[in-house]
Amino acid sequence: MDGTIRANIKVGDEVEVIKKQHQRSGELTWGIVKGILTKAPKHHHGIKVILVTGEVGRVKNILSED
Repeated sequence: MDGTIRANIKVGDEVEVIKKQHQRSGELTWGIVKGILTKAPKHHHGIKVILVTGEVGRVKNILSED
């Protein structure tokens, strides 16, 4: 599913995000969404979320939905 649309992402979803420090390398981080930080309904780089681990990144892939 598209990680650039806020309505597609829910707390508890399993996602892959790209953290700011990995934008150049493209390294993805797997995690479970704890909260959604982007207020806009869409963002072309991906919706910014915080994972249960405390890491923050923009959603690139939604792996499963809760």
